[in-house]
Amino acid sequence: MTEAGLKCAPEVKSANGDVQDAFHEFMSTFEAFKEDNDRRLAEIEAKSADVVTVEKVDRISRALDEQKRALDQLTLKKLRPGMGRAGQAMPSEHKQAFEAYVRSGDDRQLRSLDTKAMSYGSGQDGGYLVPDETETEIGKRLSALSPIRSIASVRQVSAAVLKKPFAVTGPATGWVAETASRPQTSTPTLAELSFPTMELYAMPAATATLLEDAVVDLDQWLSSEVEVAFAEQEGAAFVNGDGTNKPRGFLDYDTVAEASWAWTKLGYIATGVSGAFAASNPSDKLIDTIYALKAGYRQNANWVLNRKTQAAIRKFKDADGNYLWQPPATPGGRAMLMGFPVVEAEDMPDIAADSFAIAFGDFGRGYMIVDRTGVRVLRDPYSAKPYVLFYTTKRVGGGVQDFDAIKLVKFGTA
Repeated sequence: MTEAGLKCAPEVKSANGDVQDAFHEFMSTFEAFKEDNDRRLAEIEAKSADVVTVEKVDRISRALDEQKRALDQLTLKKLRPGMGRAGQAMPSEHKQAFEAYVRSGDDRQLRSLDTKAMSYGSGQDGGYLVPDETETEIGKRLSALSPIRSIASVRQVSAAVLKKPFAVTGPATGWVAETASRPQTSTPTLAELSFPTMELYAMPAATATLLEDAVVDLDQWLSSEVEVAFAEQEGAAFVNGDGTNKPRGFLDYDTVAEASWAWTKLGYIATGVSGAFAASNPSDKLIDTIYALKAGYRQNANWVLNRKTQAAIRKFKDADGNYLWQPPATPGGRAMLMGFPVVEAEDMPDIAADSFAIAFGDFGRGYMIVDRTGVRVLRDPYSAKPYVLFYTTKRVGGGVQDFDAIKLVKFGTA
């Protein structure tokens, strides 16, 4: 084995790092992982697993996690627009007015637009809505950074609450002859789902030098400052949020064994062992989870788990000796587990007694994210002199909309 295969951390690359090189390094490390893990399994079968081999496999597994994270960051960085203004379209009237407000606090142009359109804010006390270009860019980056947002259904609303009826039993239908009378069908069972939007905020700070530098695109700066803060808070809420002043995460709903599944609850498959997979044929429970989902949902299903759980599953092999976990086929792609994409969400719980460390389902149909239109910014040059704070807020909600579209794996006996 080459020294390159034993690297424990990815090489630090510049802003213009080569994504292809990082991808090839990742694939090389995965091949090294398979080689050493095969040796570890052979030693286990011989009842004499070498401690050095086990540590080497764990070390390379951690390196894979780090290299995958670095590869994702390089891919995202490559997609980001540059800070310069060359080749950009002429800014809208609202964007020009908003830039004047951000740079110097001059809100006269925004007030003028507000008088004409009654849509750009409520003055200094309430802040001003960012231009459409900036709001769109923030939305794109949140989709790339927040793992659940990238696979869930996203709806934009102008009100504080989205109320959606859902046909629990499906539409009422029946067969009938061409000339026969149409008997009355049974009444469908409807459930009203409510998705209130909650306020999410970030407060980036800028220096006077940054604001005075005409070359710096302040819309771009503001987007990049708030994207990570928003994405981290959203990602945690979409998984574990309790619905109080934040979206309700899918793990906050009641759960029940799949055999007893009922509407308003999420079904789960138990591993049969507290805090672990079964010692023999551990992947059988993953197969059971896949087929607990109806065929219509499986077409767009994803695995959702954190990197520690992924590291444990990465060692599983089928009866033919093939690894169940497969690396991304292309830079920027997703790893595959038993033919379905893997979404790495660090807010998912670790494997522990009775934890729900793995979720599987069609999150586009199962989980809804509600964005209230408009991101608002309030310029504050007084609270943290000599810095200028930008109190940035958006309203977002979320919750399960189809309880049959998401299944969980419970690391417990029942």
